[in-house]
Amino acid sequence: MKEVVRTVNLCKIYKLAGGTIKAVDNASLVIYAGEMVAIMGKSGSGKSTLMHIIGCLDKPTSGDVFINGQNTARLSENKLSEIRNKEVGFVFQSYNLLNRTNSLENVELPLIYAGIKSAPRRELATAALKEVGLEDRLFNKPNQLSGGQQQRVAIARALVTNPAIILADEPTGNLDSRSVGEIMSLFKTLNSRGRTIVLVTHDEEVAKQAQRIIHIKDGQVT
Repeated sequence: MKEVVRTVNLCKIYKLAGGTIKAVDNASLVIYAGEMVAIMGKSGSGKSTLMHIIGCLDKPTSGDVFINGQNTARLSENKLSEIRNKEVGFVFQSYNLLNRTNSLENVELPLIYAGIKSAPRRELATAALKEVGLEDRLFNKPNQLSGGQQQRVAIARALVTNPAIILADEPTGNLDSRSVGEIMSLFKTLNSRGRTIVLVTHDEEVAKQAQRIIHIKDGQVT
């Protein structure tokens, strides 16, 4: 199977006034194309730090991170930004939508950064919203959508550049139980279509719906 992500002896150390904290401690893992994997751990376990490093939002103190075979641990900020935009789609607990723009405009944002022109940009964004079942909410702003619908817009935004991997950090954390079921059903549908998805969660019921669970405790993959 093709490897999409590989981390090797990954460490992240934060220096504080009172000493140091090792948020990620010698973590090695592999994620394959087409998998739906949960990275599970309690608050403070290091799972979000690990996700940020995998997603090129942060750099490791030591160790290596490979995205589609390319070691991102040694790249410049410009190159990391390019990989974030093309190779990784992000979904966050708080949706991170722009309140003054509608669904279509929110989903178009990564395409604007990628330099895609207006007509194809709108076509791609419309297709992504259709894929998550929101073709009838193209022109609604976030305050006109439910929490579950806002998260669907965020998922469409993650999909629109056709990334190698989707990283979802506590994607159900702000949702009611019905919306949790709908979002997890959507993730499983997207995965069945070949999308590689990593769910970072502390929720055992969410993690159980993945094909594989990677546990992290005190910064270590256990």
